[in-house]
Amino acid sequence: MFFREFLRHPVMIGSIIPSSRRTIDAMLAPVDWARTKLFVEYGPGVGTFCATILERLPVDATLLVIDTNPVFVDYLRRKFTDSRFVAVHGSAADVNDIVAAHGFEKADYVLSGLPFSTLPTGVGPAIAEATHRVLAPGGSFLIYQYSAYVLTLIEPLFESIDRDLEWWNIPPCGLFWAHKAAAE
Repeated sequence: MFFREFLRHPVMIGSIIPSSRRTIDAMLAPVDWARTKLFVEYGPGVGTFCATILERLPVDATLLVIDTNPVFVDYLRRKFTDSRFVAVHGSAADVNDIVAAHGFEKADYVLSGLPFSTLPTGVGPAIAEATHRVLAPGGSFLIYQYSAYVLTLIEPLFESIDRDLEWWNIPPCGLFWAHKAAAE
């Protein structure tokens, strides 16, 4: 299914195959699970990160995933029956409205593998700005990419950004952790 949807929507899906286990573990390593109440993921695809997030997520927390592809949303709703899991068909640019519609004020973490360098004009900056607004003070935007273009979008918004490269991924993947100031 992942490959088929990549062929149908190559601009909206960042890679031809899902992320490696090492990429998942590296991307999620900085997460403070004990303090997490709302974890948001943009473009979850077939749920490559979802199972690991749900394994680590506290029992009173929520994983809210947002995808523009209704095929993926329907698939995820069938695959994950965990009461902490919510799949929404929509745009990451609307994250603030989606989070509020589900009874939350802010997210602790937002994860994204959206291909920012190939998104339609204006969409990437809108998502970056909306993400900064939705994050609670001290929250983080976790991004895995095949291009460093995303840095141009997040550097003006976030207090600090940590970077790494995961070679054990096809293709090798840039990892970015953008941290919102604890008090803004």
